[in-house]
Amino acid sequence: MDRVILVTGSTGFIGSRMVDRLVAEGQRVRVLLRPESAAASSRASRQGVEVARAAYDDAAALGRAVAGVDAIIHLAGVTKAADEAGFAAGNVMPVENLLGAVQRHNPELRRFLLVSSLAAAGPASSPSPGVRESDQPRPVSAYGRSKLLGEEAARRQAGAVPLTIVRPPAVYGPGDRDILEVFAMMKKGYLLSAGSGRRQRFSMIHVDDLIEGTLLALRSEAGSGKTFFITSPHGYGWDEVIGAARPVLGFGRLVRISLARPLVFALGTALEAVAKLSGRPALINRDKAAELVQDYWVCSPEKAARELGFTARIPLAAGVAETLRWYRETGWL
Repeated sequence: MDRVILVTGSTGFIGSRMVDRLVAEGQRVRVLLRPESAAASSRASRQGVEVARAAYDDAAALGRAVAGVDAIIHLAGVTKAADEAGFAAGNVMPVENLLGAVQRHNPELRRFLLVSSLAAAGPASSPSPGVRESDQPRPVSAYGRSKLLGEEAARRQAGAVPLTIVRPPAVYGPGDRDILEVFAMMKKGYLLSAGSGRRQRFSMIHVDDLIEGTLLALRSEAGSGKTFFITSPHGYGWDEVIGAARPVLGFGRLVRISLARPLVFALGTALEAVAKLSGRPALINRDKAAELVQDYWVCSPEKAARELGFTARIPLAAGVAETLRWYRETGWL
């Protein structure tokens, strides 16, 4: 393949897996790294992967990075920040400036694909079918609001450049550290959840399924100008996740602890105060608490199935087993 795809966020969990997939296909890949990023920590050390270095506020460097590429997959972003301004700096400004560079230096770009989040849409009011792309977005957190603002910025800035937005739900798989905390609790014999934990349902997708769906959206003419949830066939409950993990982790009886909503918000408030003193983002703050207590983080797979022909193919049990084995082999669990 002669055409080049630029990938941002290539040092992250999803981005590194995306670069692996593209390289395996024989695709020419350019990765955008911040000036301070170590190339050795990314897939940029692999043969055939070109490195472009640019800060998102450096217009000249961004121009060099986007020049001559056929498509851009924008995965870079932040999931933790001290305040709304921090989320905007990580999830909105890079989209605006990257597309600004495209308009000046590569207006013939064939596709700009923005990886957003289910958080931009907000939770569903019922577990089935979940949030649809046509629903009015109702984000409940600063993170979700920033991802929605990033989508709006992309639509403003794209102009004639074909734009596709994908919104994944929770993504898991080898290399992910977020769900690792859940499995670490299970291994110790307990599971801590927020709000009405036994009622909660949530969409999840294995990272390889997400990449498959994202590339379908990137390469399909049907994907131009549209937004898609790339997600599992249905929402899962905690019992299903526990059932998938038990054969590998081998735990017996599991103590289930569901923290009441007021307690979750009190904990978020306390940890947020500590974080302000330390200068580091809190693991849980009031904003994160608003996400944790929701009952239905579920989105509908119908549009992606109908218009892209995408269906997630990795069953939860197989995906969780693979992930847990990887954690063990890597020494994370």
